[in-house]
Amino acid sequence: MWIMRGLLGIAVLVALSWLWSENRRRVEWKVVAWGLGLQFAIAWLMVKVPVFQQALAQLNRVVRAIERASHEGGAFVFGYLTGGEAPFALKEGFSSAPALFFFGPLLMLIVVGALSAVLFHFGIMQKIVGAFAHLLRRTMGLGGAEGVVVAANVFMGQSDAPLLIKPYVGQLGRAGLMCTMTAGMTTISGSLMIVYATMLEPVLPGIVLGHLVVASIISAPAAVMVSRLMVPAEPGEVDLEIPDLKAETHGVVDALLVGANDGAKVMVNVAIMLVAIIAVVALVNKALGLLPLETPLSLERMFGWIMAPAMWLVGVPWAEARAAGELMALKTVFNEFVAYVALARQPAEMLSFHSRLITIYALCGFANFSSIGILAGTLTALCPEHKGTIASLGLKAMAAGTLATLLTGAVIGILLPP
Repeated sequence: MWIMRGLLGIAVLVALSWLWSENRRRVEWKVVAWGLGLQFAIAWLMVKVPVFQQALAQLNRVVRAIERASHEGGAFVFGYLTGGEAPFALKEGFSSAPALFFFGPLLMLIVVGALSAVLFHFGIMQKIVGAFAHLLRRTMGLGGAEGVVVAANVFMGQSDAPLLIKPYVGQLGRAGLMCTMTAGMTTISGSLMIVYATMLEPVLPGIVLGHLVVASIISAPAAVMVSRLMVPAEPGEVDLEIPDLKAETHGVVDALLVGANDGAKVMVNVAIMLVAIIAVVALVNKALGLLPLETPLSLERMFGWIMAPAMWLVGVPWAEARAAGELMALKTVFNEFVAYVALARQPAEMLSFHSRLITIYALCGFANFSSIGILAGTLTALCPEHKGTIASLGLKAMAAGTLATLLTGAVIGILLPP
């Protein structure tokens, strides 16, 4: 039964993408077939084949190692603020001071940023990105620059990945720009994967990072598929020239420092964004609570009504669809960080294990309103001549990113039974 509902959800999502197409006659159904085929094939390999399952399980050890390393570094600089020994008496039941969110999970962004820069300096990241880009080019006919930026988005942030193809952005047509923006909306950065894995450990103990990695990887072909459905490439538009990815750091120490600084900037930006968004949500919910209704109204409830049918389509039972829809609504209106925080705090009985799994996959992407501004600013800075095209694609790319992550949720819901 759950398989039929997942297949129905995939059919509806693909149909919606086609209905919103700018040129339905130019749609290449081969790209759709490859997109779905790659999603199922990669997901099946990574969650069903023992060797890949073991590799994904090892990733959780990496998270714990990075978490401990971040704690050691943070404790040296910030002392008890990271959850270390407190210089004052603690309440009964506490063995140490509770770690503050800013000095706990967010602090890991500095360490992960430094490690990522070192991997890029040694050319390891380029090899991984290049192999994935080659796969997308051979199967889905993606251009060289597009393939690189889509593959890079699996591991890097939506504002960082386009920098890898800076000399080529001006050569992208409307379809290429749409693909670039949709990829940025559909995946999350490797550094945030680590943070989310730490936050969601109580939700999916021991396996959550592996699932976040799978979600980000299989969302890449979904992003290409949906973007090509909504904005098909014109004849001669796709350029297969492959960008040359070179590290600009001078030595390991330079890479370490540059990466740590970049991670610190992201950490501060995320903290500021969370303060602003959570405060605005609280104010709006307070205002909505003044309405004379039997059950207090909130933004989560309102958008949850809209997203509940979508979550039912991708495999969440109707009894749990509204709770999952509220999380999806938080992610779309605000961002996935707020949604994952809400999921981590949600009572266990709200969603079954299968529903939580589908929801984690569907939330794994940057498709939200603030991302429109981030991507528009980044791409406009790289190619001002495409400013009008980029602006016109903003909302369309956000919708495409949402559809792609919902497809990812449907795929994993089919492969892993309740």
